[in-house]
Amino acid sequence: METNLLVFDVGSTYTKVAGFHMAGNQLCLAGRAQASTTVDDIERGIAAAKQNLATTGVAIADEPQIFSTSSAAGGLRMVALGYMPRVTAKAAKEVAMSAGARVLEIISSEDLPEYRLQVLMEIQPDIILLAGGTDGGDRDSVISNARIIVQARGKAVVILAGNKEAQAEAAEILAEAGIGHIRVPNVMPTIHELKVKPAREAIHEQFIRQITRAKGLHKLIDIVSNRKVTPTPGAVLMGAELLAKGTYVQDGVGDVLVVDIGGATTDIHSVLPELENLTIEEKGLVVTNEKQPSYRTVEGNLGLRISATGIVETVGPAGVLAKLGRKSEEEATELTEYVAWLEKNPEHISTSDRDKSFDLALAASAIEVALKRHAGYISQEFNPVMGIVPGTPIGRDLRRVTHVIAVGGIFTHSSAADRQFILEQAFKNPGISLLPQEPRFIMDKDYLMFAVGALSQQYPDAALRFAKQQFGLLAGGEK
Repeated sequence: METNLLVFDVGSTYTKVAGFHMAGNQLCLAGRAQASTTVDDIERGIAAAKQNLATTGVAIADEPQIFSTSSAAGGLRMVALGYMPRVTAKAAKEVAMSAGARVLEIISSEDLPEYRLQVLMEIQPDIILLAGGTDGGDRDSVISNARIIVQARGKAVVILAGNKEAQAEAAEILAEAGIGHIRVPNVMPTIHELKVKPAREAIHEQFIRQITRAKGLHKLIDIVSNRKVTPTPGAVLMGAELLAKGTYVQDGVGDVLVVDIGGATTDIHSVLPELENLTIEEKGLVVTNEKQPSYRTVEGNLGLRISATGIVETVGPAGVLAKLGRKSEEEATELTEYVAWLEKNPEHISTSDRDKSFDLALAASAIEVALKRHAGYISQEFNPVMGIVPGTPIGRDLRRVTHVIAVGGIFTHSSAADRQFILEQAFKNPGISLLPQEPRFIMDKDYLMFAVGALSQQYPDAALRFAKQQFGLLAGGEK
């Protein structure tokens, strides 16, 4: 049986490929492989990964369908501008994060115009998400920020996603200055609603244009069948959304939490479908992230290689070693020296027992911190102004989530016992955090969540059925 569908993930270091046989609406995994990414000529790395797949015994069709995700361009550098920092500026950030962009700064109209200009000139973002004002609300912030963008004289493309009544004037200001822009529906048309999808799709389109300009990566667009390349974090979230929410034909599995740890970051994605059914009263006066069906956070200083020192700086050497049940000062010194060395040698693959144990403890520590920053917590004090008493749940409530999917190289290459150890340690002490009370750990040991997300747009039913089978989540009667 020939493999007639290939999904690539082109990373900064490795290009991964998953091969599938697609027959009708059935998707079967044939195998997976990887090769070093060759950014100077992307085709060589893709060809090498494909060849490595073939050497595992997978027969590949002469002209397979090809899909791809990528993080090789480093992700879109984005600045989000809004009106009020706790409302539309925050909404702009949520949209950018869900699309897989790197949000470097959030600016609101409370910031001085001189400061906003300085940020844009110093960061020189690839893209600016210009939000602000609900429909029929504030117009001035979108227009004044458009003028500041013109003053900055950057090369960023602007996604106009603010008050629809201000968009035409803002677009005219940008057009007269020769600044590329895209108009999409307001990300926050009312204070009770966050409209993510149109802005997210526009961000993905800009990602495609960016990698087209990047050295060597322009050929990737010509290789893929649908001429789309999704940012890898965005694809993982899309896969989680498909699995949680389902399609018109199939039910989803309900709440899903995805833990994705890499060499530079630890990403947490949570999809809580029941939040789509909240009434305006239940959403509260202003919509917030804990009320969004899909939510992603990124800890840029918590990674197993490039950002390993960030883990030790956050929890301390003793905190990391406690995951292993150890506390010697000599090992604390060794750990500190090890993570400093990793930053300079991010390609390191651990082979010694000492390095492997350090990696397990670092992973558990990074995931624990990232989870507690993503989730809400139980209030410990009175706040009469907000009507909060001790014991009140505040923020995103993950306590009823059961499906926890673990993604990342350490889960792909570690033993089943080590994978289980990492997650058990990370979830062991929730404290006041609103973490899952009875989590079921599901290992993406074949690294396929990116492929599920990449296929979710064109083959949603086949991708969902495959994901359920792959992760052991088929309901009774499903095949």
